[in-house]
Amino acid sequence: MRIPLSWLREFAQVPAGATAEDVMADLVKVGFEEEAVHRPTDALRGPIVVGQVLNIIKEPQTNGKTINWCQVRVVPEGQQQSLTGEGIDPSGVQGIICGAHNFVEGDKVVVTLPGAVLPGDFHISARKTYGHLSAGMIASVRELGIGEDHDGILVLSRIGLDPGIGADAMELLDLYDEAAEINVTPDRGYAFSIRGVAREYAHATGTSFTDPASRVQAPAALAGGYGVKLNDGAPIYGKPGCDRFVARTVRGVDATKPTPPWMTSRLRLAGIRSISLPVDISNYVMLELGQPTHCYDLDKLSGDIVVRRAVAGEKLRTLDEKERALDVEDLLITDGSGAIGIAGVMGGAATEVSDTTTSVLVEAAHFDEVSIGRSRRRHKLPSEASKRFERGVDWQVAGIAAQRVVDLLVELAGGTADEAG
Repeated sequence: MRIPLSWLREFAQVPAGATAEDVMADLVKVGFEEEAVHRPTDALRGPIVVGQVLNIIKEPQTNGKTINWCQVRVVPEGQQQSLTGEGIDPSGVQGIICGAHNFVEGDKVVVTLPGAVLPGDFHISARKTYGHLSAGMIASVRELGIGEDHDGILVLSRIGLDPGIGADAMELLDLYDEAAEINVTPDRGYAFSIRGVAREYAHATGTSFTDPASRVQAPAALAGGYGVKLNDGAPIYGKPGCDRFVARTVRGVDATKPTPPWMTSRLRLAGIRSISLPVDISNYVMLELGQPTHCYDLDKLSGDIVVRRAVAGEKLRTLDEKERALDVEDLLITDGSGAIGIAGVMGGAATEVSDTTTSVLVEAAHFDEVSIGRSRRRHKLPSEASKRFERGVDWQVAGIAAQRVVDLLVELAGGTADEAG
C-alpha cells in the first residue's frame, strides 16, 4: 500500500518535516514492513513554471511537419526577473519551439526551463533547432511523468487551473508530495486504506486520529431508490455472498470534466492511473476508506439489480474487454439483461461509464471474503477491489463510502443526488 503523505496528514498528526522514511519507521513499530519510497522529485527537478503563450508563429517544414515558434512569458510583466541561469532570458519571455498544436495564444501552460530535468534523466537546455534558439519546453503530462497522454501539451485551464504567470508548476501539480509504501499482510486488510494506516500511525506515535468516515454525513436510510435484490441461492460454507448492497443515484453528471490535480496526484502516488472523473472518484474513495465502490451508467442498466450466482453457460465481457465463461460458484451483479459484473472483482463492459454518461448508479456492497477470493483465482483476475474484499472490508462503511462518492460526483462533476437513493 502506498500512502501519500499529504493524504495521511489529513487524518493523522504527521510532523510537517517528516519524510516518507520517517513515516515508514513509525509504521514498522506497529508491525508493518517497509517496501519503498516514491517521490516525483527524484526524477523531476525545476525550474518548472507556469507560462503564458504570447505569440505563436506556425512554420511549415520541408518534411511536411509544421512547428510552432512560440513566445512564452514566464515572469509577470513589470515584475523583476527572479529566474536566473544559462538560457533564461532576462526579459521574462522565452522563445520555445513546440510541435504540438492543441493550444492557442493566451493559454497558460507548464514550461520546463533550461536547467530542469525530466523523467528519464532528460536535461532541458537552450539549443538551436529549426532555425531558432529554443530555450525550454512546453510540457505534456507524459513528459512531466504525471500521465500517459502525449497527444498535446498540458493546458492548465482544461484541468480547472488558472495560476499566475511564473508560479511553481511543481507545487501547483502537487509534485512535491511523496509516498511511503508498506507491505500489508493478509490479516490486516484494513491497512489497504488511508483510513486504516492513519489509525495505525496514530497508535504508533501516540498522536490523534481523525476518522475520515466521521466527515461524511450519510443518511440513516433511504427509501424508493433503485431496486436491488439479494438472491444468493448457493452460499459458500453457509454464508451469503452478499449481505449488504447500497445503491445511490446521481443525475446530471458531466463525465468529461477533468479530475482535479490534487486527486490525480494522490492517485498517481498511490499507484493508480487516472482514467475519468467518475472512475477516479470511485478509486479515490476506495483508497481513502478501504471500501471498493463501482459506478454504473444508469441509462445502460435494465431493470432491478440482482445479486446471484451464475448459471451454467453464462458469460460476461469484463471491463478489460475479455469474454469470460462464468462458473456456477461465481457471485454476479446482474440486471434484466444478464450479468453486468463479477461481484467484488470486476465490472462488465456493457454498463461502464463513458464520456456520454449523464446519470450514475453508485454501488457500495459487502461481499463474502471466500467467494470473492475464489472468483479472483478462478478467472486469474486480480483487482484493487478483490484485493480488499478477500481480506475483509468493514461492513458498516459501505453507506459512508457510497455517500462520499455521491458527494464528490455532486461537487466535481456537477451532479444532483436523488433524495430517494
